[in-house]
Amino acid sequence: MEFKEDWEEAKKRFEAWWAGEVIDRVCLQVTAPREGAIRKEIPPPPLLESRWTDVEYVLACAEERFRTTYFGGEAFPCFWPNLGPDLFAAYLGCPIKFAEGTTWAMPIINDWETAPPLKFDRANRWWRLTLEFTEAAVQASQGRYFVGLTDLHGGMDAIAALRGQQALCLDVVDHPQHVEKAMAFLTPLWFEVYEPMYDVARRAIPGSSTWIGIRSPGRMYPVSCDFAALVSPAAFNRFILPDIEAQVEWLDHSIFHLDGPTSLPHLETLLHLPRLNGIQWVPGAASPSMLPWMPVLKNIQAHGKNLHLPLVGAHEVEPLLSELSPKGLILSTSCPSESAAKSLLRAAASHTPS
Repeated sequence: MEFKEDWEEAKKRFEAWWAGEVIDRVCLQVTAPREGAIRKEIPPPPLLESRWTDVEYVLACAEERFRTTYFGGEAFPCFWPNLGPDLFAAYLGCPIKFAEGTTWAMPIINDWETAPPLKFDRANRWWRLTLEFTEAAVQASQGRYFVGLTDLHGGMDAIAALRGQQALCLDVVDHPQHVEKAMAFLTPLWFEVYEPMYDVARRAIPGSSTWIGIRSPGRMYPVSCDFAALVSPAAFNRFILPDIEAQVEWLDHSIFHLDGPTSLPHLETLLHLPRLNGIQWVPGAASPSMLPWMPVLKNIQAHGKNLHLPLVGAHEVEPLLSELSPKGLILSTSCPSESAAKSLLRAAASHTPS
């Protein structure tokens, strides 16, 4: 891999991580500006939407980012088609609104009684664009970087986009039959959408990856439901858990994206899913440091689940390593320079795995 000289070594550590083991040191993903590389400005298209949808421009920006980034440890260059978190709902007809840093969907279900049946049209613009992005990235990469899958918020997150979060919170109480009917359609559709993208993306470099930046030799995805933060454990178990279980049972590897303290009431349920490999813990904007959440992190490890900690401050790496087992642990961080990143990797290697 052109932008990742030690890819074979990193790949072996990922394989050990999925097995809940450790080879010689903890899995540490650390990025930094590549020494001596000056990033060139890629002239953006005049329209904001085109900065998201212009395949040539988006790929050129990605390649320039890869060229000027040092990927240390288990960090690696991965392009994935990013059209925002509500893309799955867009496949079902939701209009997408574009902003500088994100996109969002405009709800189209105003009333369940009069709403047309949910339908996935393979001629849908956003579905065709997703495949176009993935195919173009495979052709452009030529094995120089990984091509991952897009962000697939299916299930209740898709319904929340189609219906609106506030309305859906009421629906789980007032119209549960409509929610369950929608979920019965959406759960199998997720696999129908996943497989064609996976078949294209894995031609670049075998295996799978996504926005989460972890590689699996087979079918992998960070299973998630951000809407779960708004419902009780009883509603979670009734409406959301069956969808999560279906994905976890089908995938070769899975990790649940647990986003913020309001999602914690569902953690114990997730920890008892036998086929779920691990948890990605995101502490949220109110308390971005990982260190105050040590009891949560230790509880996850005590249940035999792998643990992925993104956005870790470089200064937090060693304190975390002094408290957590390196087995099945991935820490993702960044440093201001390549030399600082290499120094951090050496410091991590000094913590002898046990």
